[in-house]
Amino acid sequence: MMSKLEAFILGIIQGLTEFLPISSTGHLFLGRHLFGLDEAGLFLDTMLHVGTLLAVLVIYKNELLQVLKNPFGKLSMLLVIGTVPAVIVGFLFSDLFDSISKTGVTIGWEFLFTGMILWFSDHIRNGAKKMDSITYGDALFIGTFQAAAIFPAVSRSGLTIAAGLFRKLDRETAAYFSFLLSIPAIAGGIVLQFGEMLSGRTEAISLGSLFVATLSSALFGYMAVVWMINFLKRKSLKIFAVYVWILGISIIILQMTGIF
Repeated sequence: MMSKLEAFILGIIQGLTEFLPISSTGHLFLGRHLFGLDEAGLFLDTMLHVGTLLAVLVIYKNELLQVLKNPFGKLSMLLVIGTVPAVIVGFLFSDLFDSISKTGVTIGWEFLFTGMILWFSDHIRNGAKKMDSITYGDALFIGTFQAAAIFPAVSRSGLTIAAGLFRKLDRETAAYFSFLLSIPAIAGGIVLQFGEMLSGRTEAISLGSLFVATLSSALFGYMAVVWMINFLKRKSLKIFAVYVWILGISIIILQMTGIF
């Protein structure tokens, strides 16, 4: 049975890594493995994502009200277009990616790929587009990168921020739109997970541990979004690239030696 301390730590991992460009799914896989909770399960994953969803809903409440008031406005269409590629990829290849996620066999290489994208995108310095200048083409391009994050250790936030920089968004706007685009992505994932739970694929976890995990994920997710947007105003993405490279190489070495 998962302890409340383990639940709290997994909530921190989910909350921070969902919005820092270093892959939440990859880090949760490692966190569960470290605690011996490889079978912690779908219900825990769902509640951790509920926590991060609550965080972005609070931060983007004004934008969401705008979408609700004008469901066919530009912002709504940007989010729809940006979400479509991930929906298509998820529908066509969900079984394949589920099997990859369970084994973690490619996780080290996925961290290396994330680092490569972050490193190259950091050289884009002259972007000046703000939210009101984002085009539907920009949204589709960023959404296509988001679709690649269906791999467990490929960072959704990392790839969408990088894609925004490639499309000449300024750094703050790239992060801002990335986190806004996470709302339908996280919400869609939660709906799918609830569907699987209703089919009987659930695990016994105490309500207290679930509450701690959800609250921890929400609090640290909120802090991560605010911190990351401010960080990108003045700092480089390269520190995250170096981190995931070190992590990826370490995992590959451990896998080759049979330790992991």
